[in-house]
Amino acid sequence: MKVKLLTTISFFTYQLSISQTEKLLHGKVMSNNNPLTKVEVINKTAKTSTRTNNLGEFSILVKSRDSLLFFSKDYFFTRLKITQENIDQNNIMVKMVVKPEELKEVLVTTIKFDPVKISQQDIDATKLTKEANSLQKYTGVYDGTIPNGINFARLGTGLARLFQSDDDKAVKTKTPETNFKKLVATSIPDDFFTKNLKLKPEEKNLFIEFCDADPNSKKLLENSNILTTMDFMYAKNEMFKKLKTESKN
Repeated sequence: MKVKLLTTISFFTYQLSISQTEKLLHGKVMSNNNPLTKVEVINKTAKTSTRTNNLGEFSILVKSRDSLLFFSKDYFFTRLKITQENIDQNNIMVKMVVKPEELKEVLVTTIKFDPVKISQQDIDATKLTKEANSLQKYTGVYDGTIPNGINFARLGTGLARLFQSDDDKAVKTKTPETNFKKLVATSIPDDFFTKNLKLKPEEKNLFIEFCDADPNSKKLLENSNILTTMDFMYAKNEMFKKLKTESKN
C-alpha cells in the first residue's frame, strides 16, 4: 500500500514538474490558407516575443496556461491560452481574420466661383424689355406675372448677410496627432483597450491622452516595441483607474 502511494505521489510530482518547465512550442499563422509573415507572437505571461518567418512559422518558449497574443496591423487581434495538449502536439495552427478595408478620409474643400458682375444699367435694360413685352400693359390681359414685384433674390442675400455670424466664417482646424498617438494607432489593436485594460470605449481617447502626457511615452518612440508599449500602458492603466476612483469620491 505504501509502495502504491509513493508511486502515485511520484507520478503527480513528475507531471507537475513537466507542466512547470518551459518548452519550445512550434506553430504556424495562417489566413485564408495563406501563411502570414512578420506577425508579432507575444507570450504575455513570460514577457517574451518573436515573429513569424516567410512561411508563417514561429517558435517560442511556453508553459501550460501561458497566454499567447498574435498581432498584425491588417488583421484582428488573436489570443490563445496554451494547454498541455498544445505543448504535447508541438505544432499548433493559428488562424487570423483580415480586417475590412477602411475607406480613406476624403477632404471636402470649398470651391469659390467668380461672381457674375451685373451693372445697374443691365438691370434697367432688362426691366424695360420686360415691360415692353408685357401683355397686360398693352392688351389688359393678365399673363400671371407680378409687375414691380419684390426682388426675392436680393432680399434673400441681404438676410443671409445680416444673420451670418463670425462662427460661420471661422475655419475649423484639426488637432495634429502626436508621435505617441501615431505609435498607438499603428501598433496597438482596438480590443486591447477593452479586453485587456478593461476600459470603456468612450474612455479610450482620454486614456491615450493621459499616457501621452507622461514624458516616458517619448522614450517608447526611440525603440518602438509592441511588448514595451503594452507594458507601459498596463502601468498607466493602474494610475488611470486610481484617478477615476478618487475623482468619484
